[in-house]
Amino acid sequence: MPVLPDRVDRDAPEFASRRGALLELLGEIDTQLALARAGGGEKYVERHRQRGKLLARERVELLLDPDSPFLELSPLAAWGTTYPVGASVVTGIGVVEGTEVLVVANDPTVRGGATNPWTARKSGRAAQIAEENRLPVVNLVESGGADLPTQSEIFIPGGRGFRDLTRKSAKAIPTIALVFGNSTAGGAYIPGMCDYVVMVKERAKVFLGGPPLVKMATGEESNDEELGGAEMHARVSGLADYLAVDEVDAIRLGRQIVRRLNRHKLGNAPAPSYAEPLYDADDLLGLIPTDLREPFDPRDVLARILDGSEFDEFKPLYGPSLVTGWGQLHGYPIGVLANARGVLFAEESEKAAQFIQLANQSDIPLLFLQNTTGYMVGKDYEQRGIIKAGAQMINAVSNSDVPHLTVVMGASYGAGNYGMCGRAYDPRFLFTWPNAKSAVMGPAQLAGVLSIVARQSAQARGKPYDDEQDRQMRELVENQIEAESRALFLTARVYDDGIIDPRDTRTVLGLALSVAHNNPVQGRRGFGVFRM
Repeated sequence: MPVLPDRVDRDAPEFASRRGALLELLGEIDTQLALARAGGGEKYVERHRQRGKLLARERVELLLDPDSPFLELSPLAAWGTTYPVGASVVTGIGVVEGTEVLVVANDPTVRGGATNPWTARKSGRAAQIAEENRLPVVNLVESGGADLPTQSEIFIPGGRGFRDLTRKSAKAIPTIALVFGNSTAGGAYIPGMCDYVVMVKERAKVFLGGPPLVKMATGEESNDEELGGAEMHARVSGLADYLAVDEVDAIRLGRQIVRRLNRHKLGNAPAPSYAEPLYDADDLLGLIPTDLREPFDPRDVLARILDGSEFDEFKPLYGPSLVTGWGQLHGYPIGVLANARGVLFAEESEKAAQFIQLANQSDIPLLFLQNTTGYMVGKDYEQRGIIKAGAQMINAVSNSDVPHLTVVMGASYGAGNYGMCGRAYDPRFLFTWPNAKSAVMGPAQLAGVLSIVARQSAQARGKPYDDEQDRQMRELVENQIEAESRALFLTARVYDDGIIDPRDTRTVLGLALSVAHNNPVQGRRGFGVFRM
């Protein structure tokens, strides 16, 4: 297979400036990640420790195999909202007893681990990943249920989480609950609907209604232990399958359960050996511009993430704004679609549709590297059928059955986001680089469109147009769209599965491909009607 060349000029002034700008963005991300890891803050963390309890991330670390990776998902959910960064829950994929599992850990230092609207959204995305990739789910439970002041946003959609647990069980996807503390009200249904339940003695409290609610509802006097203590559930109700003496013992029992699950991957194994890329991933920081108007060649990215830097390009002379071709990543075959010059023309769209069909015929997963301003507009392009060509590409993406992985490297605007498998097209995983931006169009273009429409409207009514007011409007809109298109804004709303350091792209994609192969990889053999 052809080897991609090293074309990076590390001594060029733009290399250093780009590297500096990306490191600054990564520093901002690290600051926000530190806030998420701090949970509810020093006061509540210390109070939790004084009770002899482990923190959520400490529980996760003990659960996972030593020195194994943990791919945290949506770590910055709720950033920029009135809720704490991280949304009071830790979700991610790790390895337990040699088996890949999805972990969901409530953070009891944040309002007792209560579920707010962003918790529900983040947990819901994690549940979707587990089901699509046939991952056992381990819930590390300590939650007071719904955050009551926001119940109107949680109660009705929140029921989906319990439904998802039962559907996983029906599909032979094991679900496990390790209960460390309170699991009340809606939280009680997590152990209630899991296949396996471990409760910590004298710590776990699982009940639909606590003593005050029972007193109000029935007049009955009772205490926590009688209503929902771990020993009661282990000896009387039968809800607990295992009674742990402490938190460490609960985690030991959880690992024991996973060991006995008899899980096997249904997809093909990776190649037994493969070469690392020939070039240093650190170069990526100097390759990627933070000014999205500056072009860069995605082949230079591929040279730093594909095995042996080998890439067999498909149709290299046709539709050159989109690079397509075949490679291997951590031993797994992969088909690549990567934007080279932003705009998608009819030729690029037709090329993409054909390539996606070929990948499905060969049962090869697809990697979409986004840096697109969308499909080309203009009278000539409309008359030549850009809508039909774009529809072919979107049709192919929509109906493709092989796993899709998406990385937003730069711009992701307009319908280009759709054609390159954005969030609405259900990629198995979607990750974003810190410089990336996504919106219906660029800030200046959007503000300009609104200005033209407002000016035409005033002229149609025969009224004068205020140019100063127009300038202020354009500035306001540009600032708003600029803020709303940033990677931090998008990841906060769980529109991706996390912002990643470009240097980690190969590792993250390797983990994602491994997870995707828990299921058989089989492409679609028939597509819908393609408008020709």
